[in-house]
Amino acid sequence: MIFKQSGMKINGIINFSPRKAFEECESGAVILDLRRENEIKYKGFPFESIIIARPDEVRKDYEKLPKAKAIIVADNAGIRSKEITLFLLEKGFENVANLIGGMFEWDKDNLPIKVNNMERLNGSCLCQMRKPRVERQ
Repeated sequence: MIFKQSGMKINGIINFSPRKAFEECESGAVILDLRRENEIKYKGFPFESIIIARPDEVRKDYEKLPKAKAIIVADNAGIRSKEITLFLLEKGFENVANLIGGMFEWDKDNLPIKVNNMERLNGSCLCQMRKPRVERQ
């Protein structure tokens, strides 16, 4: 599978809409999920082939990623994923794409996700997100 014929190419990076990314994953592409552990526990991509790594881990250990596989880089909103997609391209990965809008857009497009409501975060802004309190009686 090669991404060169699909997606939107912007500044040298192939970008996929969530729906296109879903189709590519169903055809064998792997998601490289850059989100934090608490974010992944609450809402996850519905595929078995997912690589979970923080951006600093990818920069340090990018050689461990499967170059023979098509990789779609994802995060919550598509910002860190764009940076890591560009980094991987600079390191010689040819079959890598960015997920536009990350999990936010994926969820908004009503694509399948794994949800664990016990890990749901709440708070007044993203900087204060935390697990909800369980009241004991």
